[in-house]
Amino acid sequence: MSTDPAITDERLAALRRRIGVPAPHPQPPWYRSPGPDAFRHVAEAIGDDNPLWCEPQYATASVWAGPIASPSLNGGDTLVGENEVAELDGETRALLKGDPLTGAHAYYAASAREWWSPLRPESTIGRRNALVGALDKTGEFAGRTVHEWTAEVFGTASGMLSAQYRLMIRTDRGAVERRSSETPPAEVEIRPYTPEQLAEIDAAYAAEPARRRGAAPRWWEDVAVGDSLGPLVKGPLRVTDMIVWHTGMGMGLYGVKALRLSYQQRQKTPGFFRPDHLNIPDVYQRVHWDQDWARRAGNPSIYDYGRMREAWLIHLCTDWMGDDAWLAALDVEFRKFNYVGDTHWMRGTVTRRYLADGRPAVDADIWGENQRGEVTCPGHATILLPSREHGPVRLPEPPGGASTCQATLDALVRRVAETGSATTRPAGSPS
Repeated sequence: MSTDPAITDERLAALRRRIGVPAPHPQPPWYRSPGPDAFRHVAEAIGDDNPLWCEPQYATASVWAGPIASPSLNGGDTLVGENEVAELDGETRALLKGDPLTGAHAYYAASAREWWSPLRPESTIGRRNALVGALDKTGEFAGRTVHEWTAEVFGTASGMLSAQYRLMIRTDRGAVERRSSETPPAEVEIRPYTPEQLAEIDAAYAAEPARRRGAAPRWWEDVAVGDSLGPLVKGPLRVTDMIVWHTGMGMGLYGVKALRLSYQQRQKTPGFFRPDHLNIPDVYQRVHWDQDWARRAGNPSIYDYGRMREAWLIHLCTDWMGDDAWLAALDVEFRKFNYVGDTHWMRGTVTRRYLADGRPAVDADIWGENQRGEVTCPGHATILLPSREHGPVRLPEPPGGASTCQATLDALVRRVAETGSATTRPAGSPS
């Protein structure tokens, strides 16, 4: 086995040559022309029955004067958007071929979202996907690392909708393995629930609709630093919840198919399949719903997708802010697993109230905490609120005032170069 480092100056330079170069997304959108039914299906897939997403008549009477999608559907990789760049010329295809950091471990460290305009029914949506930053870092745990920021941006003929950013942290496998062997993972015990614990969860569920802000404006002037968001309970997590998630959100980046379509997928990507106990080839993604497969992968139980908890934090914010407000940005780190049987309490605290380019805004620390008291997904949100003094919400501008997907990607490349992050929160900014 080679002991040469996977991260070198030459390899990093090769990776950086890809910055800003759009590449086709590997999966078609789950919803090509999402309408009110898709809006409802996605909301219900995350346990959200907010009538603003689910009832067209209710939404028509709101400040939005018609149905709009939950922020979970407005953008988000694999959900919506046709590739604006569907074919690559030979030079670009060669540039994007392979992985310049082959051999480097990669883990999905954080996701971030930004929204500029509502998604309305039957919109024709375009998308572009590109690497927007590759930052050279040094850490105590793994030595030299690279922070890879990719962005997928979404727009219509009338302007930009939203963006999703993904932070992949690349490390030399050897360094990670050495440090991991020095600090073995802690044992996780998922205990059966008592009737009293289940009754507490049921009581929290029963109280949530009354806490939803809904049509009553949450005025900016009435919010203070230290105000709480939530709690919103999610759990105990079941395999059934995974199934319902997939019905609304699709199969994600893996594009898992059924029957003959699965056979065709296996011909293209045989490495994504392995035999089950009957010697039938099945997808590695089965670790999310098969206990035996999850344990063979080194986990004590089946576990969720990070994007599920991102969606739950979005739900926390939209319930708190009300119909007249706008969720402008949200980021989240995935620090621990969420296992089947775990219950998460989504919470938040307002940390700042201010004018953002003249728009009344609040920032909040948000997080999900399991029944063991572990915070698994800390994050932040920026919410625009209606104001008695400043008037109704004015939607935010895309980066650099961009009006096309490519111009937005170009602006994000500049943002990462200037701030060290694709998100609206510069790297190292305090909570």
